[in-house]
Amino acid sequence: MKKTMHIDGSLCQAKVAANMETWPIHRNRFCKRLFLLVCCGMMAASSFGQQALGQRPRVKSPVVNADGTVTFNFFDPTAQQVSVTGDFQEIHWQTLHMTKQDNGVWTVTTPVLNPELYSYSLSVDGQRFIDPANSYVNRDISTLSNIFIVSKEENDKGHLYQVNDVPHGTLSRVWYDSPTLGQQRRMTVYLPAAYDGKKKFPVMYLLHGHGGDETAWGDLGRTSQIMDNLIAQGKCVPMIVVMPNGNPTCNAAPGWWHEGMYTPDGNAFNRRGAKASMEESFMDIVNFVDKNYKTIRKRSARAVTGLSMGGGHTFGISYRYPEVFDYYGLQSAAARLKKNDAQFDAQMARLFASEPRLFWIAIGKEDFLMQMNNDLRNYLDAHQYTYEYYENDGGHIWRNWRIYLTMFAQKIFKE
Repeated sequence: MKKTMHIDGSLCQAKVAANMETWPIHRNRFCKRLFLLVCCGMMAASSFGQQALGQRPRVKSPVVNADGTVTFNFFDPTAQQVSVTGDFQEIHWQTLHMTKQDNGVWTVTTPVLNPELYSYSLSVDGQRFIDPANSYVNRDISTLSNIFIVSKEENDKGHLYQVNDVPHGTLSRVWYDSPTLGQQRRMTVYLPAAYDGKKKFPVMYLLHGHGGDETAWGDLGRTSQIMDNLIAQGKCVPMIVVMPNGNPTCNAAPGWWHEGMYTPDGNAFNRRGAKASMEESFMDIVNFVDKNYKTIRKRSARAVTGLSMGGGHTFGISYRYPEVFDYYGLQSAAARLKKNDAQFDAQMARLFASEPRLFWIAIGKEDFLMQMNNDLRNYLDAHQYTYEYYENDGGHIWRNWRIYLTMFAQKIFKE
């Protein structure tokens, strides 16, 4: 733009010199033309920015009010019906109908919300939209939702899930080789702020559920924020957290491997078949982590936990490698018992004979996997195997899994 303005300026100077004698006659015409040129230049200079700003929202939304209520605003004077649907209640999603104001802005305010991270979307004349005024979006399988955080005081859940002024760990996407599966695979690794490549740290392996991938716990689970805040408060031991992709037929999250930008649906490539299961290939991950990071390479410094499908993987890993990990956390676990299976019974006996330091089961009262978890507990009780159990309100939701991660992280690696 500087070059263009320089050329235009030179042309103007030449024109002024050539018309000096007739300047009074042409002054008004020339000034108008100069003004138009300057305006055009300014418009051209801003054209690239306008591509991004052309859809800039005319309202602020959401607005977290001082009393804990939240106000949503959406501008569309032509819309007939607008509503917001979010996980504002403990168990069920709630839809709030918005009211149109004279200026074309639709608005609604929630009841007082508890400290928490919330997800929501808009419905405009029957079509689902993310809020154009809110830049913060999460993907859960193929669904995009806006998020916001309510926090009322330090150490509440909202405060724990947000970024605070504390030392921050590093979150990295890492490719590793899996000889068992015969492929390069991607995982997410959290290194605590104290990681300097010299001191050794314990490792927690954190597994996602069905339809998720290696980004799920970082994005939806707020793992780095939770770990940063717990470590800064001295509530948990500084540790490495490894979040692998638990789908043996998928190398990485959608769009991040050679299959391209397919639509994620939770069942992508399941019919393809894998060379091995997640549990059978799991030691490839452990071996890579021990080789490439400063880890404490013993059982007492390894933990594994996961939600739903990842809880099932955790269960399978527990009796497959009973002396590799000392801490197990089953969150809303899809943990299937192998009934009347002598080999399974022997594996479970070997696991609990090894005396793991923690075998922890956590689930919500309304979770659809409750019966499966009750069956597991009955099996453990019948064999007098020691475990801990935690039950809270709610169902099969990220709100609970963030709670379980927070609790589990504070239980492990403490002598």
